[in-house]
Amino acid sequence: MAKKYRYGWSGCMACLDEAQRLENEQRARQQQADWERARLQNLFNRAAIPPRFEDRSLENYATELDGQAKALRIAKQYADTFDENEGVSLIFCGGVGSGKTHLAIGIAKQIMQGYRSALFMSVMGAVRSVKETWRDSDISERKALQNLIEPDLLILDEVGVQFGSDTEKLILFEIINGRYENRRSTILISNLAMDKLTEYLGERVVDRLREGGGKLVVFDWPSYRKRAA
Repeated sequence: MAKKYRYGWSGCMACLDEAQRLENEQRARQQQADWERARLQNLFNRAAIPPRFEDRSLENYATELDGQAKALRIAKQYADTFDENEGVSLIFCGGVGSGKTHLAIGIAKQIMQGYRSALFMSVMGAVRSVKETWRDSDISERKALQNLIEPDLLILDEVGVQFGSDTEKLILFEIINGRYENRRSTILISNLAMDKLTEYLGERVVDRLREGGGKLVVFDWPSYRKRAA
């Protein structure tokens, strides 16, 4: 397949073309891999997972008790079927240090691997982000609420740590109701018992979270942190 020129023989033209084709394919694969890594990194950065919880995953959640194993099964099923169950939510409630945040973060990490967006935030932080727009702010209240409604999964931690004002509860309702109307999934994490949590959130909010297959998972075993101490 080589050609003879006045100055000598060329290389094999077919071989050169094949080498160029393979090089182009390799470059395209590398560009795609770089783009996917950048996209994942952007999702993880935007998820705002605190450094303390960055190593949490569904794979390293310890299950010594039947209740822990059941909670893990629910979390795995939820993550595995996330794309199929649009807008389905979870409520994790129970004592401190029982692994609620660990499982929620694990779910978020798994769905982000499928390029779905997630956001982790305390309720106080979420409410504060909206209230701050009432003073001098670069964004409107509507935009602040939209930032909390848009992610495919919103994890709201420390629900009911403090019994807030009616205004704060109204903001929380606006967030959850907005996500409900837009078929966005929410995970609520609370140290309150279910009756106290319902009292804090109100029946309307709890009904929205439980609709369409939403589950309540009770974490009623001793704290990991107390045992470690």
